[in-house]
Amino acid sequence: MRAIVQRVSRAQVRICDEIRGEINRGFVILLGVAAGDSEVDAQFIADKILKMRVFDDSAGKMNLALDAPEVAGALLVVSQFTLLADTNAGRRPSFTNAAAPDEARRLYEHFLSLVRQSGVRVETGEFGAAMEVELVNNGPVTIILDSRNRT
Repeated sequence: MRAIVQRVSRAQVRICDEIRGEINRGFVILLGVAAGDSEVDAQFIADKILKMRVFDDSAGKMNLALDAPEVAGALLVVSQFTLLADTNAGRRPSFTNAAAPDEARRLYEHFLSLVRQSGVRVETGEFGAAMEVELVNNGPVTIILDSRNRT
């Protein structure tokens, strides 16, 4: 499972010109499910995101997590199978590394349930839909997580 985590001051996702999810301070999560991923991968990514200390404390150091009272951040989670693109051959990316849609949806929804259990506000797009994501990357801070790179 791969996630692009972007610290934002605000973000929204639109489908057919309708806002489906919107947050202020927090993270935009672009989430891609790989073939062979499991609930363990979803748990790893959820734990990393929820405990990641990249919000500024009173001294201006990245030392606070999303759920710190000073942050009170939210998540905007968007499914994005293109994170699993293989660009090694030719000019057209291959997406054979991505999970099949039914399995990807199941693990995406499992990930959502995990982050919602933390009490953090969670907004989403729509799995499989064509979406427009608009965000203001704060910092900029962008972190790439891959569950296959855990120790």
